[in-house]
Amino acid sequence: MTFDFKKEYKELYMPKNRPEIVTVPKANYIAVRGTGDPNEEGGAYQQAIGILYAVAYTLKMSHKTDYKIKGFFEYVVPPLEGFWWQEHVDGVDYTNKSAFHWISVIRLPDFVSEEDVAWAVETATKKKKLDCTPVEFLTVDEGLCVQILHTGSFDDEPATVAWMDDYLQKNGYVNDFSQSRLHHEIYLSDVRKVAPDRWKTVIRHPIKMG
Repeated sequence: MTFDFKKEYKELYMPKNRPEIVTVPKANYIAVRGTGDPNEEGGAYQQAIGILYAVAYTLKMSHKTDYKIKGFFEYVVPPLEGFWWQEHVDGVDYTNKSAFHWISVIRLPDFVSEEDVAWAVETATKKKKLDCTPVEFLTVDEGLCVQILHTGSFDDEPATVAWMDDYLQKNGYVNDFSQSRLHHEIYLSDVRKVAPDRWKTVIRHPIKMG
């Protein structure tokens, strides 16, 4: 049976459509960092996604090559995720997309090491004739968070975030954004194939007791 993160970790990838508190364990990712409007056609964000998936599928298919990853088992490539922030802004200003800083990530199975990622970056760069060297191995320990399943356009997120903030206030928590604790989104829909009003996105914010 092929391992599927969304099914094995439903509390992290398939949350309810109302705010809830969750403790997120430390996890490893492949990541690409960048800045700018994610909607820019052929821009840095879209290029980052292309090389992320190239490396992700190189790792997934590694068992069909001479390179053997210790402890490997077959798995479904997890959904695309992103950490977002803007300088001097508490939270996110959705009206100023060009000011975004982002880290696009895809989660890794625990058996994939930093050395394995280095192999995949080199292999994907050669095979796909695509510069995958911006891809890095990243460990994130999110800890205590509030999250919700947002359905609809990304531009409609502020109303959902306001609901999350209201929930925190009523339950004795506050947001805890910092350089290492960021606005986090997990993209459960293929935006190329699904209408914007049906996009499903997990929104997750770091929190602490008020």
